[in-house]
Order: sequence, then structure tokens, then C-alpha cells
Amino acid sequence: MGRERGISEAKLQGLSGFEESDAFNPEERVVLRYADAITATPVEVPEQLFDDLKDYYDDQQIVELTSALAWENYRARFDHALGIESEGFSEGAFCPLPVRSDT
Repeated sequence: MGRERGISEAKLQGLSGFEESDAFNPEERVVLRYADAITATPVEVPEQLFDDLKDYYDDQQIVELTSALAWENYRARFDHALGIESEGFSEGAFCPLPVRSDT
């Protein structure tokens, strides 16, 4: 899906190291930091991250972004809990693992 929407191979390959990748602009890095934060267990989103999001988005857009990210987390956890595996529709696609913190 990402390729169909014009996401470059550099972005797909650099996703797991987005903080260091030149493929991502500052806005994209903020969104990816937010995605990582709300995907973590427990969910802890620092106030500074919200402030950073507000540099690019209004409150309504942040709610919409949060909803989309939460829905994808729901689907991933639901499938994982029930042992639902990929059906191979994304052959050759990137599926990077989430960033893990050691804290």
C-alpha cells in the first residue's frame, strides 16, 4: 500500500531507524515518535511530544491521527492474541518490528 501511495524505498527501508534516516523530514519524525509512544506498553506520551505535534497539526488533526494509530494497534493486538497470521498478500513488503526501548 505504501508503495502505491508513493512512499519511497528509502523510507520503507529506513523506517526502523527513522531518527537517523535522511529520508524523513522533521514532521514525519514527530509523527513516527508519536506512533512509537502510543504503541508502547504502558502508553506514555510526554507533553513535549504533544507540543511538537502541535507545530504541524491542530487538535482535531491530532485526534484523528491518534484514532488511526490506535485502530492499527487494536487490529495488530487482536490478530496476535488470536494467532491470526499474514495471508501473504504483502509479499516482498517491509514489515519492520516496532522500536523497543530497554527502559
